[in-house]
Amino acid sequence: MKPRPVNLAGRIAGALALLILVVAVKASAANLFESDAALAPGNRIDGLVLADLQALKIQPARVCSDAVFVRRVYLDVTGTLPTALEAENFILDSSPDKRRVLIDRLLERDEFADYLSMKWSDLLRVKAEFPINLWPNAAQAYHHWVRDCVKNNMPYDQFVRDLLTASGSNFSAPQVNFYRALQSKTPPAIAQAVALTFMGTRIEKWPEAQRQNLAAFFSNVGYKSTLEWKEEIIYFDPASTNAQAVAGAPRRATFPDGTTVTLAPDKDPRAVFAGWLTAPKNPWFARNFVNREWSWLLGRGIIQEPDDIRPDNPPANPQLLAYLENELVSSGYDLKHIYRLILNSKTYQLSSIPETSDPRGAAHFAFYPLRRLDAEVLIDAVDQITGTNENYSSEIPEPFTFIPAGQRSIALPDGSITSSFLEMFGRPPRDTGLESERNNRVTAAQKLWLLNSSQLQRKVEQSRMIQFQTTANRTPEGIANAMYLGILSRFPTADELKIAENYFQTGGLNKRAAAVDLAWTLINSDEFLFRH
Repeated sequence: MKPRPVNLAGRIAGALALLILVVAVKASAANLFESDAALAPGNRIDGLVLADLQALKIQPARVCSDAVFVRRVYLDVTGTLPTALEAENFILDSSPDKRRVLIDRLLERDEFADYLSMKWSDLLRVKAEFPINLWPNAAQAYHHWVRDCVKNNMPYDQFVRDLLTASGSNFSAPQVNFYRALQSKTPPAIAQAVALTFMGTRIEKWPEAQRQNLAAFFSNVGYKSTLEWKEEIIYFDPASTNAQAVAGAPRRATFPDGTTVTLAPDKDPRAVFAGWLTAPKNPWFARNFVNREWSWLLGRGIIQEPDDIRPDNPPANPQLLAYLENELVSSGYDLKHIYRLILNSKTYQLSSIPETSDPRGAAHFAFYPLRRLDAEVLIDAVDQITGTNENYSSEIPEPFTFIPAGQRSIALPDGSITSSFLEMFGRPPRDTGLESERNNRVTAAQKLWLLNSSQLQRKVEQSRMIQFQTTANRTPEGIANAMYLGILSRFPTADELKIAENYFQTGGLNKRAAAVDLAWTLINSDEFLFRH
């Protein structure tokens, strides 16, 4: 039997009314997002943050609920929503250490490697086409190398040394693409990229002499084409700009901290600089990365912006930053160790509902900040819920840009491969390596897409979740529970359940049409759109 036709205007009005009712109920249910757990320090991070807040007389938020935590940690660690079953199992688990166990499990998942590789690819400008022009095969090789490093938890100092000192073909030694992924390949441009990426500082604000001193370490980077189409060799070229080296005479070079060193003619200056940069007591190296890691998980750096470290931009909590620096070095530059410290802290697990109106609360981490999902994470979440796929393409199609069905956005290997959704929702162009290239601000166009897009409507109507729930002998209560868990990673409240059941029974719709409207409503809620 075919479903009874429904007036479209009435259908839209009913769905909008459902959205308004669900939002109104949620706004009055703070206990959805907070737990009754005591705010006792879980580790050294909490001691430092809570002492800072106490000195400022700022009240921290309460600890978040299990439902909030499971969604938050999945998104922040893997860029992926938990499935309905994963969310349900975690919420119902009564183990006292279940949060720690989940954190350890997520850090070993392939999605963690995909998501952190995406963040690194933004910073390293992994992009095939204009204005970077790595070309598709080199971009994919570069991304594959980065992901292997993340997957194998390569120590951070080794990862950076490999990037800075590598020589060889951009196809067979993918890390040399660091020197190709630049709009300009002059020594000053290379120095600017190195300082931004690995020191978290913008050297265009430095005195000219200091900038030239840093550029000197990259004055012997040579580029040589081969007979292979789009292949290029990156190598140490003593004769490129250094006449003294050709004559066999040593030369002097000065590091950013003012220390002067003598360079032998046959010594690659990049290796000398990499040795200085990755030294345990370097004032920039560990600080830069733990500050970035903190900003990725807590929404802002201890030094904000995270790639604008300078003397007149001090950290909000110097003791916290120093502690994380020391932990990174003492752990052998183990990035997962820092992730575990932050994720297991009560600071990370605070609710997003502030207990203070003090404007300093955000900068001192008194609550978890609301942040819109990254473009890649958002479309992957929609596709996971609906069981559909996004179509990706490159402006200059080549055999290397073929994207198989089922490819997730967070795992795209090349910034030139994109979609209209990713462009609309602020995916970074990967032109500069600046964190600010990513734009997660909500726009009117995005809201209209979520409300009116025929593309989203088709995805929801084709949803395997809805098909499964409505073809099985499920009650409205069972359907609502499954859809709340699958979309919002929590059970509905009693009031929300009552609204959903009433809509199924009195909305004048068949079960499937009512389920489509409920899914559309939940996807359009701020609770779905934001990390919280």
